[in-house]
Amino acid sequence: MIAIEIEELTKDYEIGFWRKRPFRALDHLSLSVEAGETFGFLGPNGAGKTTTLKLLMRLIHPTSGSARILGRPFDDVAMHAQIGYLPENPYFYDYLTAEEFLSYCGCLFELSSAVISERAGALLKTVGLTESRRIQLRKFSKGMLQRVGIAQALINDPQVVFLDEPMSGLDPIGRREIRDLILSLRRQGKTVFFSSHILPDVETLCDRVAIVYKGQLRGCGRLDDLLSQESTSVELLLGHFTEALHTAIQPLAAETSVVGNLLRVILPDSQALYRALDVARQHDGHIVHVLPVKESFEDYFMKLFSEETKMSQGPRPTTIGGAHS
Repeated sequence: MIAIEIEELTKDYEIGFWRKRPFRALDHLSLSVEAGETFGFLGPNGAGKTTTLKLLMRLIHPTSGSARILGRPFDDVAMHAQIGYLPENPYFYDYLTAEEFLSYCGCLFELSSAVISERAGALLKTVGLTESRRIQLRKFSKGMLQRVGIAQALINDPQVVFLDEPMSGLDPIGRREIRDLILSLRRQGKTVFFSSHILPDVETLCDRVAIVYKGQLRGCGRLDDLLSQESTSVELLLGHFTEALHTAIQPLAAETSVVGNLLRVILPDSQALYRALDVARQHDGHIVHVLPVKESFEDYFMKLFSEETKMSQGPRPTTIGGAHS
């Protein structure tokens, strides 16, 4: 079942003071998210991530295109009772306590007092704010506000949760707690759609990702699939090596280094690996391991946008990975 379906979603703004000119913040974005997925939405600042989330929440209106959430049009007010949302920079009523604020949010969803009390207590415990539940929000730090923002996004027990930079402002312990919370939502079968610039969190949490740049989709798919397309290198680790072996294998290698009593050799492809193994056998080298070199998601991300920057002076590149996921 598809939980979120976005079709050709486009948003234009007018910018400038005296002479207004159009600026396209989102350009015919199309993608879909399966129910129960944890889906990462990535891109540099100004790529269109927050614009997309605001469009899905109907906080702003699209120039063109459409979307469906849980099988209903995204402007269906009744459907919004089944989703939760954390904005990038949450701003709440300063003079309410955390407990009062969650109660207020629960009332908006017409929950009973008993349900509100139970859920608010459980959520405040989950986000680590039990001891601060009676402190006014104006006295909260940015990280604490982020935690209470995540709690309010879950007060209605939503089927789909949209989180815009949920790790923003959190210390390492807070990030770990929110990662655990997102993992627990996945175990419960919830659909989580979140934007982030913290790539290790994305690698840990996401089933699939979409990458946007200058309002356009640049890649979409499982991390393993995206990364496997980008690397053919192999790491060969040799023990009991001699200088003669090191010298003989260097012309085949993209990189060599000595790590303790081991020779680490990075080979550009499998053909170079076969030749290097022959050289190692001829010099009585001891093979410790042979492993494919997997490009990290950070490497992939930086490489993608480095290429985009080089191409920016020419025509805009077409979407990679397909427009639909």
